Amino acid sequence: MLKQNRELSISMHRTIENNEEARIRPSKTYQSFVAAAGGYFELNFIEKDVRNYITREVRNVSQLEDAKEFEKYLLRMKEKNPNFFFELELKVDQSIKITF
Repeated sequence: MLKQNRELSISMHRTIENNEEARIRPSKTYQSFVAAAGGYFELNFIEKDVRNYITREVRNVSQLEDAKEFEKYLLRMKEKNPNFFFELELKVDQSIKITF
């Protein structure tokens, strides 16, 4: 199968995203696609394409949300302990600039 002929549909993107959120391994996600299609030859992509999509799209979004989650964590710590102090400054792209 030539690389330019391999592609994941939008519904497959959503399934991969849901499975990644549920912590289902990429190999199991791919096997579910194989079972639904009726075999490997019926799919127009390989397992590596699923893994690449997860690395490129799904986890990249997670990294952008890390700063927000870290801020939520610090706020929870502040609620538990009134003496807890923190300062968090974010850059324009929502990544952490300064924390203390």
